[in-house]
Amino acid sequence: MTGSLPAPVIDLTFPHRWQAEILSARPLILPHRCFVYPVHAEEVERGALEILIRADGPAASQFLATCALGFSDPIVPTGIWSCPNPDQLCALSGGYAYLIDTAAPERFTMLPFRPVLEVRPLPAEGLLLFASHHALLAWGRDGLCWQSEKLSDEGVTITSTDDGRLRGLGWRLMTDRETPFTLDLRTGRPVYP
Repeated sequence: MTGSLPAPVIDLTFPHRWQAEILSARPLILPHRCFVYPVHAEEVERGALEILIRADGPAASQFLATCALGFSDPIVPTGIWSCPNPDQLCALSGGYAYLIDTAAPERFTMLPFRPVLEVRPLPAEGLLLFASHHALLAWGRDGLCWQSEKLSDEGVTITSTDDGRLRGLGWRLMTDRETPFTLDLRTGRPVYP
């Protein structure tokens, strides 16, 4: 891993059909297949998360994933997470989130949150949840499930997830205080008491 990042997280909550190793630096001898995320990334010059990935299965293959660094602030996460889809790998590099199809690495999604501040696996709901400064996004087996409305002017705090609901706090500029919210985990829509 190049750049100034905190120790990476490895969270394998969901079953997965791949193996991955976070490298401390770009290998001197590159594997046959190498992918840079995003495809045209000027950010790679500022640093990157280098991951050697081996997809399992009959057509098992190895490739290097170079994930451009978002921010070098220790508050933003860096690491790898398994996803509800066992062929996908979620890589975060300084708060930039990449969802990579390990069976076809040319297919990936870069999440719109810049930065992602928290990643939370919710296996009972089949969701990988992402928090930004202003909103939440839920990723499921088939991709994007929902993105919440704006929940905060500066900082979303998840306080609990139970009974199909997510509860949290969002800071409001106009009132200068945290305001509670509740979302339906299936839809991301607000639930009112």
